Amino acid sequence: MTSSRSTTPASTRPAPVAALHLGKGDPVLLLHGFLLSPHCWEQVARRMSSHCEVYAPAFAGHWGGPELRGWSLDVYALADQIESQLDELGWQTCHIAGNSLGGWVGLELARRGRARTLTAIAPAGGWGSPSLTAVRVGLKFASLIPFVAVGRRLGAGIVDNAIIQQVAALVVAKSTSSVPRRDLTNMLSAVLGCDAMIPMLLGSLRAPAMQDLDELSTPVRLLLAEYDRVIPNHVYATRYLRDLPENADRILVHGVGHVPMLESPDRIATLIAEHIYASRGHLRAV
Repeated sequence: MTSSRSTTPASTRPAPVAALHLGKGDPVLLLHGFLLSPHCWEQVARRMSSHCEVYAPAFAGHWGGPELRGWSLDVYALADQIESQLDELGWQTCHIAGNSLGGWVGLELARRGRARTLTAIAPAGGWGSPSLTAVRVGLKFASLIPFVAVGRRLGAGIVDNAIIQQVAALVVAKSTSSVPRRDLTNMLSAVLGCDAMIPMLLGSLRAPAMQDLDELSTPVRLLLAEYDRVIPNHVYATRYLRDLPENADRILVHGVGHVPMLESPDRIATLIAEHIYASRGHLRAV
């Protein structure tokens, strides 16, 4: 397993990283969303590294992550990958925060007893399998396949195109002006460099739905993005709102989109840290 003890390489051009690994203190695992990469956590990781050891790996088949094995991939295989990496780090348990697909994987890791706390940020997976809702999500992402294919043919320069960056920002953020261009460049590079799109779509349709959410013993904080255009709350968060334990935090984060770490890193870092330290009986500001 390779990782980086800095947030990104020094080059001004986007480059993949296997993992961000920085700081000392409480172990914190940060998991990115589908098609994205550890880069989306850079701003939050820097803020948390003053008092935590932060590890943000790339999922298999994603930009910077391990190569895919086989033609299908699902959340359970990704959880296996992350468990193996936690074992290499010597982390029997850790605090986990995951966005979108990362939130879904985080829930599975919590089910396996690997999470001290879990902060699920606009988590995917709030549907049964098979279900019409899962099919709708799959079709939404499948519609991106032709655009990704064209983007790869046009070359890496497309990731610096201001118009394309703004369109991408509208998908994941409420306030596009709040997302640094560097983060948008990294995000587009991750999408174009992701080999897991089709395998993940196929695997997710076949994978069994997560069970026993109401029996989770891990302290859970559910953060929903008010302007989530990827998996809107009124459709895709219903099961989590209903089935998570009664004592789980349920918070609507106002004024942000599906990947709120990009546009509001201070707020997201604080919400994660509050949950970590509240679980230990005290709070500590970020």
